[in-house]
Amino acid sequence: MEQDEILVDIQNLSKSVQKQTLLSSLDYQLPKEEILALCGGNGAGKSTLIRLLTGILKPTLGHVKINQLERHTDKNRYVEQFGYMPDHFHFQHSLTTKETISFYARIKKVDKQRYEEVLSEVGLIDKLHVKVGTFSKGMNQRLLLAQALLTKPNLLILDEPTNGLDPYWLTKFTDLMLRAKADGQTIIFSTHDLHVAEKIADKVIFLQNGEVISKGPISKYNELGLYETFQRLYLEFMFKNEIR
Repeated sequence: MEQDEILVDIQNLSKSVQKQTLLSSLDYQLPKEEILALCGGNGAGKSTLIRLLTGILKPTLGHVKINQLERHTDKNRYVEQFGYMPDHFHFQHSLTTKETISFYARIKKVDKQRYEEVLSEVGLIDKLHVKVGTFSKGMNQRLLLAQALLTKPNLLILDEPTNGLDPYWLTKFTDLMLRAKADGQTIIFSTHDLHVAEKIADKVIFLQNGEVISKGPISKYNELGLYETFQRLYLEFMFKNEIR
């Protein structure tokens, strides 16, 4: 693969805290305009990987390049490459939707037209003057997604973006991601919802206890499907570690 085709380049990426390994020696290259799903159970390492990609966590070993940029050498340009949606985040409850999205728009230097556009995309344009403290889990998730979309970044990094979404908004989410890909964006997202991953992902990484237990194009898992594949991989991993 040519270097200019690669958007995310991960080399020997590892994270340990004291004696616990949170992520072990990951090597991966993600081409531009592809969607990568990170799959695995609780504590598998999905959120750790996402936080390493965003620079929230500092790796113990290895490095990440996004668009050939590294965070420690060019922080500002590095963080401009992606929009980030965290898994757990609570907006200021006393602020309205408009006040909240305007705050992020000022930081990211986008105008009113753009933030109204993304609010329309996530179905919150009619909630401009509603305080976000009244939002349901799903509405909060959609506002988090809106702030990540604001700048139309090269890369979207989304941690469990489908949590709390009802069936209608699960479908809308898949449509939004496929449209973003068609517009030239690359997406990395973690999920417990393997049906969503099957619908939109080009590539999949299965993680368990910080280790990659399988990775490849979505076509690799067509015969069994992602859910059955995960069940088998999980049991194989647990059996292997019981024997040790």
